[in-house]
Formats: sequence, C-alpha cells, structure tokens
Amino acid sequence: MSKLFKFLAASLIAVFAVGSLSACSTSAPVDMSTVAEVIDVRTPEETAAGYLEGALLFDINGGNFAEQISTLDKSANYFIYCRSGNRAGGAIDQMKAAGFTGVLTNGGSLAEAASATGLAIVQ
Repeated sequence: MSKLFKFLAASLIAVFAVGSLSACSTSAPVDMSTVAEVIDVRTPEETAAGYLEGALLFDINGGNFAEQISTLDKSANYFIYCRSGNRAGGAIDQMKAAGFTGVLTNGGSLAEAASATGLAIVQ
C-alpha cells in the first residue's frame, strides 16, 4: 500500500510541476496584430547577445522599470519575455499592480518568444 501511495504522490507532483512550467510562457503562436509592444525585461548584458526585433528593452532589475512602463498605454496588449519566464512573470505582476488592464502575455525565454511571435532575433 505504501508503494502505491508513493507512486500516486510522485505522479501528482509531476503533473503539477509540468503544469507550472507551462504556465510560465505561451507555446501557441501569438497574433501579433493584437500586440501593442513586445517587451524584453532582461539586463543590458543579456540583450547585447540578442533580442527580438522591435522589442522595448525594459530591464526589470534596472531601477527605472516603473518609469518605463508608465509611458505605455495601460489598456493595450503586451508580450513580455526574459531568459526563462520568471522575470516576465514579475513584470506582468508589476504592470497589473500599476493598473494595466490589457492582455499581458508571458512569452518565456528569448527562443520561446521568437517562436511564438515569429520575430527575428537581432543584436
């Protein structure tokens, strides 16, 4: 009986782990005609290695993220990405707290974001 319990517990943990990973980013293609801006929230050192063409470079850890997002239309839709999706999630939380009401999509990593948007990676 304890083996069955351990198996069920491990199975549930695996299901929730996979579900939470997929929640970090979108895997489906994004209709870019509905997106006002693509925002890269990585550091300047990270974006120097490449970023999506046309993306706004708003370093979430740079100290002026709140000022940068204050220039944006709060009702528009935004696609946000970083290295893994974690900082993009934090950026989305900050944007919601600042009153953003449009669709805020976590694009995950640069590669995931490029795949979802069809935008080229530039340097």
